[in-house]
Amino acid sequence: MAGVYLTEKGYEILEYNYRCKLGEIDIIARDGDYLVFCEVKYRADDRKGTPAEAVDYAKQRVISKSALYYMTVNGIDEIPCRFDVVSIEDDRIILYQNAFDYVEI
Repeated sequence: MAGVYLTEKGYEILEYNYRCKLGEIDIIARDGDYLVFCEVKYRADDRKGTPAEAVDYAKQRVISKSALYYMTVNGIDEIPCRFDVVSIEDDRIILYQNAFDYVEI
């Protein structure tokens, strides 16, 4: 669902469910000149907050470490990157581009 949505928005999906020893990234994609690391969050209701709110500092840190690892093992160092969050509530999708900054390790 999120991958189709991002593709319709012009993203080129490179990887789904990327896993490494440091963590996981739901979607890695290209959006124009940017390498984008996407976290996808789903909630059936908002009793525990919105899906985007679930991407807390600890989760941002894991995504940041995993993104750095991905870039290192793939020899990527001159491409701008950003961190997006795809929030899914029932059938409603909201894309937060540049949702958070890289978290220092």
